[in-house]
Amino acid sequence: MLTIWNDFLNLFFPNNCAICNEPLFEGEKQICLKCLVDLPQTKYWLKDNNPVFQLFIGKAYIINATAFLHFEKGGKVQKLVHAFKYRNNRDLAYQMGRLAAKACQANPVYRQIDVLIPVPLHSKRKRERGYNQSEWICRGIAAVWNLPICTNVLLRKKRTVTQTRKTIYDRWLNVQDIFVLKNSQTLKGKHILLIDDVITSGSTLIFCANILLSIPEIKVSILALSVAGKS
Repeated sequence: MLTIWNDFLNLFFPNNCAICNEPLFEGEKQICLKCLVDLPQTKYWLKDNNPVFQLFIGKAYIINATAFLHFEKGGKVQKLVHAFKYRNNRDLAYQMGRLAAKACQANPVYRQIDVLIPVPLHSKRKRERGYNQSEWICRGIAAVWNLPICTNVLLRKKRTVTQTRKTIYDRWLNVQDIFVLKNSQTLKGKHILLIDDVITSGSTLIFCANILLSIPEIKVSILALSVAGKS
């Protein structure tokens, strides 16, 4: 009976793929199988000295860094990011977090993580959007790896303008002194995994990593859903 009701609803409110907009078949979630297979995975989690990790050399002493997908303007991954960032599709962010976790757990470094921390949004922007997309990616990862999420230590103390059209230097200036730590003693000695949706210049994550590295005996690694401009 439930299946018949779902089929009836889908006639009027079709559950479509977030990328190609074609109706999803039973068992498909958010993305159809064809688009899922075609997602541009980086495979960076299989390479320690990958292009994402190189963004942080000499800027933040991290253990490891990777991104799950390549982000290209007008491409499949941009459609995904825009869907959960601007169209209220938080479940898509959750599902993408699960996919990233299943792939990246092939790297033993990520099996040593103690806690996940999403890059925080300013409270006003979070109220406007209704949620932090990086936190929902985090939730998907946490569901696969069975790890806690910490959102009350790394906080954003001031709102910044969007980074989308800024130069690398302007991005760097835009994120200076916008993060603060609270209750940091709870993370002493932990291996933290910082989570973000898209890496461009890496400036936001560099500042987040460095403020976390002020906690005694801390280790920091980074996982982003996607990275722009890397091959």
